[in-house]
Amino acid sequence: MSTTSLYANLPDSVRDFVAASSKDESHLGQTDAEKKDVTSWISKASDASFASNSTLQSLNADLVSRTYLVGNSITAADTAVYGVLHPIISKLSPQEYYSVPALTRYFDHVQHDPTVRAAPNAPSLVTFDLEGAPKQERKVEAPVKKKKEKAPEAAAGASTEAVPAADKGKKVAAAEETSTATEQPATSSGKKEKKEKAKKEAAPAASGKKGEGSKASGGGAAAADSGDPIPSMIDLRVGHISRYIPTADGLYVEQIDLGEPEGPRTVISGLVNYIPIERMRDRYIVAVCNLKPANMRGIKSHAMVLCATSKEGKEGGIELVEPPAGVKVGERVYFEGYEDKEPVSQLNPKKKIFETIQPGFITLESHEAAWIDPATKSVHRIRTKEGVCMSPSFVGASLS
Repeated sequence: MSTTSLYANLPDSVRDFVAASSKDESHLGQTDAEKKDVTSWISKASDASFASNSTLQSLNADLVSRTYLVGNSITAADTAVYGVLHPIISKLSPQEYYSVPALTRYFDHVQHDPTVRAAPNAPSLVTFDLEGAPKQERKVEAPVKKKKEKAPEAAAGASTEAVPAADKGKKVAAAEETSTATEQPATSSGKKEKKEKAKKEAAPAASGKKGEGSKASGGGAAAADSGDPIPSMIDLRVGHISRYIPTADGLYVEQIDLGEPEGPRTVISGLVNYIPIERMRDRYIVAVCNLKPANMRGIKSHAMVLCATSKEGKEGGIELVEPPAGVKVGERVYFEGYEDKEPVSQLNPKKKIFETIQPGFITLESHEAAWIDPATKSVHRIRTKEGVCMSPSFVGASLS
C-alpha cells in the first residue's frame, strides 16, 4: 500500500504533517508485523469517531506499558494519532489530563521528538503542568505467601539444584533436623515426615530465603532477603528515558518509563560530565528498581541507571548498559542460572546486598554484561529473553 492511500482518510492537516515527518520507510514499521500494526493504527486514527474524549481512556490503558504504539521507535502510527488528538488534548484542563497520565506522558514524548519538531507543519507544542500532577504513591509489594506443597520429590529436586554459594543454608537445615529428632523421639512414620519437611526447608534456605518455621514449609516469602546475598535479589528491568534535564552540578534529572501504572520514575544520574545529552535521548536502558529511594539535591531518585565504567576508571569513559533489541519497557532483566528466582521488593541498605554483589559485575571479552560468582568463578550473563545486555565499547568494565 502506498503512503498516499495509507494517509488518504486522515484530516488534511494531519495527513500533510504525517507525510512530512515520515520521510523514510522505517516510520512504517521494521517488520511485516509492525507494518500491519502501523496500518491498523492509522486506519483507527482516520475514523471520524477516533477524535473524541471516549478515545482518551482506552488509549491511556493501551499506553501504560508502551513508549510507542508500535515497536521501540516512533512510527507514522504515533504521528497520526498525535496529530488527530492534538485539537482535543490541547484544550484539556490539568485535572482532565492528570486523569490520563499514560496518554499525557506519551503525547508529551511524541510532540518533543526531533522528527516531529522538524516537520514544517508540526502542531504547536502543548504545555503540561506536570509538576502539579498528583503524586502517586509507589507501594512496596508485601511478600506473597505460597501454599504448602505436597510433593516431597519436587522439593528434594529443588534442594539439589541450589547454587553452590548456598550450601551453608543446607547444612543449617540439616543440623536443625538432627537436633529436633534427638529432642523429640518419634515413630518411623514421624521420622519420615520430618525428613521430607527438612528437604522442603532446605530449598528456600539454599536460595537465600527464610528456612524455618511454618513459613519455610509453606514456601515462605517469594523474595525474602535473609541468607547470603545472591544477584537475583536485585530487581533489574528495561526502562526508556522519556525525558531528561541536565543540571549545572553534573546531574541528569530523568523520567524513566518502566511500564508502571504510576507512570515514569524520576531518576537522578551523575552522568552529565561523562555521557553527552544526545546519547541519553530516547534510549532504552537497564534500571536497578529496588534500591531505597534517595534524595539528591532535594529531588528523590526512585531507581538507578546501570552503567559500564572503563577498567581505566571514569577517565576512560562511562556508557549506558544496553538491553537487546526488541525489548519492551518494564521487561525483566535477570542473571543466567537465576531465572526462577524473584527479586526482593526493596533492598535493605543495612544488609548491603547490592554492595556485596556489585563487585562481581563485569563486561566480558564479548562486551556482554555479566556477574562472576567470587566463590565458584562461574559466569552468569545479564540478559532478557531476547538476548544479553551489552556494553558497546568496554571489555573488563565494572557495572554500577
